[in-house]
Amino acid sequence: MRTLILVLLLIPFCLLAQQEPVDQAMMQKIRTEGLEHSQIPVIAHYLTDVNGPRLTNSPGYTHAAKWVVQTLKQWGLQNAAMEPWGQFGKSWSLTGSYLALKTPYYQPLIAYPKAWSTGTKGPITAPVVLLDTLSEAAIDKLGASIKGKIVIVRPRDTALVSNFKPFATRYADTTDFSKLPDMYMLERDDIAKYGDFFQKLYAVRKHLAAKGAAALLNANLHGRDGTIFADGRMYYAKGYTSPLPEVTVSTEDMLRLYRLLRSSQPVQLEMNVKAKWDSTDTKGYNVVGEIPGTDNELKNQVVMLGGHLDSWHSGTGATDDGAGCIVMMEVMRILKTLGVQPKRTIRIALWGGEEQGLLGSFGYVKKHYGNPADMKLTAEQKNVSAYYNLDNGSGKIRGIYLQNNEAAGPIFRSWLEPFADLGATGITSSNTGSTDHLSFDAVGIPGFQFIQDPLEYETKTHHSNMDTYDHLSMDDMKQAATIIAAFVYNTAMRPEMMPRKPLPQPSRFVFDLDFPL
Repeated sequence: MRTLILVLLLIPFCLLAQQEPVDQAMMQKIRTEGLEHSQIPVIAHYLTDVNGPRLTNSPGYTHAAKWVVQTLKQWGLQNAAMEPWGQFGKSWSLTGSYLALKTPYYQPLIAYPKAWSTGTKGPITAPVVLLDTLSEAAIDKLGASIKGKIVIVRPRDTALVSNFKPFATRYADTTDFSKLPDMYMLERDDIAKYGDFFQKLYAVRKHLAAKGAAALLNANLHGRDGTIFADGRMYYAKGYTSPLPEVTVSTEDMLRLYRLLRSSQPVQLEMNVKAKWDSTDTKGYNVVGEIPGTDNELKNQVVMLGGHLDSWHSGTGATDDGAGCIVMMEVMRILKTLGVQPKRTIRIALWGGEEQGLLGSFGYVKKHYGNPADMKLTAEQKNVSAYYNLDNGSGKIRGIYLQNNEAAGPIFRSWLEPFADLGATGITSSNTGSTDHLSFDAVGIPGFQFIQDPLEYETKTHHSNMDTYDHLSMDDMKQAATIIAAFVYNTAMRPEMMPRKPLPQPSRFVFDLDFPL
């Protein structure tokens, strides 16, 4: 009995000894700097309001990237630079755009050109014709009458249904995050099937242009109340040319045009799209900067953090993924302000071309660490302890996806404990996909994405014209920066690197495709 009592008394001490040590004094310093002296609103203003949209390889992207480099240098980071990751394609930007109803009365319409759409070669006024479907057969049925006309296609839904669901949501505090399923995970074969689909989209637009159509107006597939999801097509890529001007129209305005045409009313539109193209530099760029390690034995090892700098063009890329970039920049500012002398080098990387298939991060990984297609890894690959990513909006962190790296679970649990009062307690073994940590995971580097409150990311701002500064949750981002700063600090200072999963078998990366997205 005495032996049993002794064993029971020793159990808590054994568990304590196995627990990941945490520098509580430093955690408090990080909390104070991150929550009470945050620069997130200032960083957010300059990245979104001042720099504007950041479409990959556009003048706006380059301007923002140069601003990030300058800011990192001002904070005292070293090796801050724009680093090319590979060939992307043509640069494109809008210099003017409007669409208005001219007949039966004048009224401006809510509309945005598709990214990489060609312009109209000056203002045009043209009648509108209706296609039942966007197909070569439907185009041929209209025959010569399509020449000089602006084309719309019968909307998928011909009436607007009232929406009684809230746009913004949070996880309940009682959520069992360990039971979260895999999120946003795609298989390469599933994406590859879209190659033929995209080629058909391209072919039918070329056919429409060949018939002399003046422009194509696209229906807004899932937006309402003036929210438009314009996105873009593959016309940036070598071998592809935008056949005709394409504009996405708000759901309400498109339904009005459809009803007018269905009742045989004459409809004319005024339209002007000014697009600027440039093939001077077709490379894509990431932005990197670092706080060098100070330990003689560990300084060549690296802790990485990042988000994607590119955005779509109809908003200012605030939540997708300005929020991730803002938070990760703030992490670096916090650590630099506190005078942290990390054992390992801490490197921030803000990626380009994420929206076109994780191009920037995958290009960086191939250049520095190896290609998952053959798993011939570089010496650098062994020196990356972990990569932390943020790319699900501006909602606060509720925990982290382990990406099936079970050995990291107890470590992260210890690191989250000082921030339980901020709502960050969740750990799930599940995977989350479709963003840049996958590029690292594909070559055996521990890559992680945080669990975040959804807010209105999927419902309102993701890829939309509403993705602007005013839809950022500043307090949530302060919380996120504080927690990630702690994770990065702990990873940089712990005696060992983060545990790794077994190396994956050689396989083409999920977004390593034979066609542009």
